[in-house]
Amino acid sequence: MNEVLIEGERLRLRRATAADLNYIMTLQFVPENVKFIVPFDENYHRAIINSDGAQMMDVIVEEKETGQAVGYFMLRKMDSPCIEWTHVIIGRKRLGYGREAMKLLMKWSFEFKDFHRVWIDCKDYNKVALHLYESLGFVREGFLREYILTDGVYENLVVLGILDSEYFGIGE
Repeated sequence: MNEVLIEGERLRLRRATAADLNYIMTLQFVPENVKFIVPFDENYHRAIINSDGAQMMDVIVEEKETGQAVGYFMLRKMDSPCIEWTHVIIGRKRLGYGREAMKLLMKWSFEFKDFHRVWIDCKDYNKVALHLYESLGFVREGFLREYILTDGVYENLVVLGILDSEYFGIGE
């Protein structure tokens, strides 16, 4: 059975299962995705999926109507008051799924799980993601210069975060 975390108007977020491994691995290595992330291998994801989900979780974003997977998130450090979101990847782009999925995950993180802080990092040239995160209330908290080595080139990361008090202050 797939553990549903939260549902929205069009999307459902659920905990990934072993049946989702191929989708996750494929989505990571799509050329328009892999340049923005550091992909993990299948064994890493398998360990997350087989865990109890208390510290880390792979989350599938799927259409409610069709059940088709349209993206995935990785959640880390869930055993603290400050959860990290990583691998925010939407496979069906330009449909507003990224924004809807992020709002659902924010609601789940703050209203259901009572986290104090959500944080995420993003490569500094990923302008679309940075715009989305900031439009949802995330604040730039730091800049890590030449932090990740990708194909022989050091890349910069922007660290963004949102506090529970900021989330609850956001009106629709």
